[in-house]
Amino acid sequence: MAQQQQKKQVKMYSAEYFKLCGIGGILSCGLTHTAVTPLDLVKCNAQANPKEFPNVTAGFKRLYGLGGLRALVRGWAPTFWGYSAQGLCKFGFYEFFKYHYANMVGQDNAVKYRSIVYMFASASAEFIADVALCPFEAVKVRVQTSPEFATGLSDGFPKILAAEGVNGLYKGLVPLWARQVPYTIIKFVAFEKVVEMIYNFLGKPKETFTKGQQLCVTFAAGYIAGIVCGAVSHPADTMVSKLNKAKTTGGTGAAIREIYYGTPTQPGIGFAGLWKGFAPRVVMIGTLTGLQWFIYDSFKVYVGLPTTGGAVKK
Repeated sequence: MAQQQQKKQVKMYSAEYFKLCGIGGILSCGLTHTAVTPLDLVKCNAQANPKEFPNVTAGFKRLYGLGGLRALVRGWAPTFWGYSAQGLCKFGFYEFFKYHYANMVGQDNAVKYRSIVYMFASASAEFIADVALCPFEAVKVRVQTSPEFATGLSDGFPKILAAEGVNGLYKGLVPLWARQVPYTIIKFVAFEKVVEMIYNFLGKPKETFTKGQQLCVTFAAGYIAGIVCGAVSHPADTMVSKLNKAKTTGGTGAAIREIYYGTPTQPGIGFAGLWKGFAPRVVMIGTLTGLQWFIYDSFKVYVGLPTTGGAVKK
């Protein structure tokens, strides 16, 4: 009883509150992305090596044939550390910006234009989160799509830094923003709106449901939001995989043009090529997003905080 009382003493929107939201983000993103490393590995290779990985089944068979179960988790270390850092910033700063942007526009406008508040808060948070993620993503994709280059984070990071400098670690930042910012806007805005719709449909305030029932709503809303945002962000995700696989010395813009339109010796991927690996990614992102929101809200409940979202009081 004393422990439960202590959990409820966290003041909403205090520094402690935002810190706990950040920790929830670490658990949410770090654990889930690491858990789906095998599917992510197939997806990245379907984008970067479509001839060798024409579909999901063939991809898993090829990877298993190359190195057994060990080959299916290649790149887990940069995945875990990168997405843990991203989750810390994504969820922690989302709650931070949502609170402060709402205060900036006033309570009435914050409610009336709440979707716009969600949009700017999530975009601001993701902008920061991708700076933290980008170096790890560069290592992850290179390790997963070019296994002869490095075995993991410990040798891949210094190799990229030595060969291409800081640009090698951050050349995918702009397309990463192009992939992740729209993805995150939809992830958060769609989630908040779907949660609101579910509680409106149920016809009772969120507080009247048990924490377990609220977490079921969280997972359902997260899964729906994940499917939508996975589809919207897929072309940029393909470009990130292509950029991080290729060794380039020029700017990001020139590299993107070469990949899309091709060179005299190498054909470009064109519009159709941007959609390689679409099916496994949508399945992965839908499941991933549902689990991320579920883990995040479960942690919030554990430390005595309310679940995210709810019907607007009229």
